[in-house]
Amino acid sequence: MLATRFTCLKSFSKFFSTKRKIDAFGGMNLKDAPANPNRLTGKFALVTGGSNGIGKATCELFEKSGVSGLFIADKDEKNGNELAERLNSNRGSQFAFFQQADMTCKKSIEGMFLEHMKRFGKLNVLFNNAGIMHSNDDGPVTTEEDVWDLTMNINLKALFFAHKFAIPHMLNSGGGSIINVASLVALMGSATAQIAYTASKGGVLAMSRELAIIYARDNIRINSLCPGPIRTDLLMKFLNTEERLNRRLVHIPIGRFGETKEIAQAVAFLASDESSFVTGSSFVVDGGITQAYVTPE
Repeated sequence: MLATRFTCLKSFSKFFSTKRKIDAFGGMNLKDAPANPNRLTGKFALVTGGSNGIGKATCELFEKSGVSGLFIADKDEKNGNELAERLNSNRGSQFAFFQQADMTCKKSIEGMFLEHMKRFGKLNVLFNNAGIMHSNDDGPVTTEEDVWDLTMNINLKALFFAHKFAIPHMLNSGGGSIINVASLVALMGSATAQIAYTASKGGVLAMSRELAIIYARDNIRINSLCPGPIRTDLLMKFLNTEERLNRRLVHIPIGRFGETKEIAQAVAFLASDESSFVTGSSFVVDGGITQAYVTPE
């Protein structure tokens, strides 16, 4: 009977054959989803790590979504200024500003919020995107203390300071939405060790959850964003060999790396009133990784 069942399965295999070509960077060919030009009208947003990658894509989408004011903070002054200038040119008005920020410095973090409020008077959206993935971050035996400390200072301690300085302004503005970048490694383990990065993102997830509950009745929503592998300069520098690239790619059911604009769409949703009943969530955008056991061939 078992042999008969096996023969039947073989005869049906042509209907669910999973052999197909995949393109690791096929997302580059995706068409941009149409933006709602009124989605963020009346909102004033601050984006950290806004000069490049996910932060840059988010700033670009915020502009198309009608955000009334945009404050871009990053250590990369050249790209940050160029981005603000381009967005202002697109809009035909001075709604976007850049300020260089050092996420390892408490005064610098406080200063960006003071400057934001000086320019706009309201803070409705905060996207805590700044973070690092150190090239020397490995397992606990080989990772040096200075790598651990730097990763924690930027990825987690800076996030604590950002909430410390942002929340009073947000309360005075009548509430708002805070989106914190965590990672899928905060949800699941990985044999490709990045112990400091993983621990820092787990901290982001826990902190965001607690803050969401603390301020749930103060009209402040706080959510974590858990991206899968995204085609950014940061990740591509880390995945600098074909072996490293394929080691990740095999686990992505969709069969490609994500694009920054796909993460920006999730940020825009969480920033908008469309997500008014969403707080304390771990918003996963990972191409199906966290739901997969065996991926398609």
